[in-house]
Parts: sequence; structure tokens; C-alpha cells
Amino acid sequence: MEAHLDGGQSRASEKPDMLPRQRGGSVLYLDFDGVLHPEDVWRRPRTGPYVASPPGHALFEHAALLARCLEPYPELRIVLSTSWVRVFRSVRKAAHRLPPELRRRVVGATFHRRMDPEWYRSMPRGVQVWGDVCRRRPEAWLALDDDDAGWPAVCRSHLVRTDPVLGISAPAVLMDVQTRLVALYRSGEDQP
Repeated sequence: MEAHLDGGQSRASEKPDMLPRQRGGSVLYLDFDGVLHPEDVWRRPRTGPYVASPPGHALFEHAALLARCLEPYPELRIVLSTSWVRVFRSVRKAAHRLPPELRRRVVGATFHRRMDPEWYRSMPRGVQVWGDVCRRRPEAWLALDDDDAGWPAVCRSHLVRTDPVLGISAPAVLMDVQTRLVALYRSGEDQP
């Protein structure tokens, strides 16, 4: 039986003592689906995830492009904001699917094992990211996601909305990512 990589929804509460190991710095919040490949990803029990549509696309087809965009910013860390962390029950397992240039930047995820998965799943992505920003307290941050529904107003200026099929490879999106990375780096330089 196949299942869509994103799950259902319900409510619960988060424990207040969940601080990440690494705080501060510059952070990129990274979704996978609709960013590094088309958003329509499903998972087969024995063979794993695959891009269901449109035809001709592959998982992580834009990961090398993102790695090239990040090359000038070696201090930039990645926090995974993707349902893949929940589905594979591990930041490490989700990050392992990235190329080494991106994988070594990963310092955590917006979801971790001490959170109630049902509560977490019930929150819009922007609220999940904002919760991590409040815990991690980066000096500068940017989020790449194809879904802008439910993002708090305070987060919208940090979001690059990607194309659900072309992800970051859409020319206007790629230009926005590059422009925002330059601005992110400059804002990080201004911090004490």
C-alpha cells in the first residue's frame, strides 16, 4: 500500500524544554518536496519514495543546484523542515538522501523525537519553522518551501516560495534564492 509522504492532522501540545544543540548563526530551513524535486512524492513500502508526477522528474534533481548556490556561504547551516524527517524517523536518514555538500550542513530539523508527531503534523509548515526559529534563535534565516499557506506574518519576509514542480530551478525562484542568500549573508555580518 502506497502512502503520500505528508501525513494527516490532529492536535496536541509541545514540551517547552526542546532546545536545539546548535543555536544562532545563519540557517536555511529546507523542505524537500516542491523545492529539490516536484512536490508529488509518494512512498512504496519496499522500494521507498518516488516522484509520482509529472513524468520525467527524479528525487533530489535540484540538490546539486542548491549546493552550488550555497558554496559562497560555508557557515550557512541547514535545518530540515520536511515531512521526510517524520516519515523516516530520523534527521540523519532524511539528510542521508542529500548530496554530501548539503548533508554536512544539516544540524537538525524542525521536528524531533520529543515532539508529539500528531500535534506537529497539525501545524502549518510556517508555524513549524517559526517554532524552530524561536528555539534555535538564528541571527539570520531563510526558508525554502513550495507551500506558503499558514505562514505567520512575521515569517513571510524570510520565505522563498518555490515552484511545486520546478522547485528552485524555476528561473525567477532561483534568482530570488540567490538574492536572498546575499542579503542573508549581509544581515548575518551586521550581527554582533
